[in-house]
Amino acid sequence: MKLVVISGRSGSGKTTALHVLEDIGYYCVDNLPVTLLQHLMKELTHSNPPVTMAAIGIDARNTSRQLLKLPNVLRELISDGVDSQVIYLDADDETLIKRFSETRRKHPISSDTKTLREAIERERDMLNPVASSASLIIDTSTLTLHQLRDLIKVRVGEAADTMAVLVESFGFKNGIPKDADVVFDVRCLPNPHWITHLRAKTGLEQEVQDFLAGHDTVGEMIADIVAYLDKWLPRFAANNRSYMTVAIGCTGGQHRSVYITEVLLQHLRQRFSNVQARHREL
Repeated sequence: MKLVVISGRSGSGKTTALHVLEDIGYYCVDNLPVTLLQHLMKELTHSNPPVTMAAIGIDARNTSRQLLKLPNVLRELISDGVDSQVIYLDADDETLIKRFSETRRKHPISSDTKTLREAIERERDMLNPVASSASLIIDTSTLTLHQLRDLIKVRVGEAADTMAVLVESFGFKNGIPKDADVVFDVRCLPNPHWITHLRAKTGLEQEVQDFLAGHDTVGEMIADIVAYLDKWLPRFAANNRSYMTVAIGCTGGQHRSVYITEVLLQHLRQRFSNVQARHREL
């Protein structure tokens, strides 16, 4: 049995994630009380035919006491042979407030005495035990609905037995990605932004790639990053890591980090079966 627990704050995209997994063959249940999780797994395992993939939505509609029990419940399931993992979706407070305002939905723990912002902050505290158990945290603040669907399908739904690797470019001026496991800072490299005819282009375009490839320091940086990843990613995989996000950052996330991400993507695809790239700022 493969079990994926989908959790996160309200408005972060949990329902979308469950729909994606349901479409590709997962048995999905939303808003399950934590105390019923083991019983459900037993029922699904012994059904005829047995269910081999399940995705369960668990969020703040559980009580705080129930949520505190989740890490222990997952450990017991793993000891019983259930391949269990938690995928935690989140977004920044302002994005969640905007999403609720646009849809006019009522927050599940808001009340006459609690504002929407207070409910969102309270929900974060309630879900801390779940977030701490997550093998993958996805920040949906900048993702469109279609991007989130694609990300869930590739990183979770199509994950093979080997570790899934995401190489992500970003701009430091917009903050480090929340889901980053390893961060490389490439702001010391020559910046195409200061070349007038390259400023509006991106690291996906040939002129920018030729400019960066023509500098020895860029090649040296790439070689050092490749050496680190070649040595340590297999060790993370051997330690049963399901997901790994390698973040490459420059100032704006448009030129240097994008180019290096693309180079790393091609290299890592020779070593791992599930490697994807994402350019956050593009």
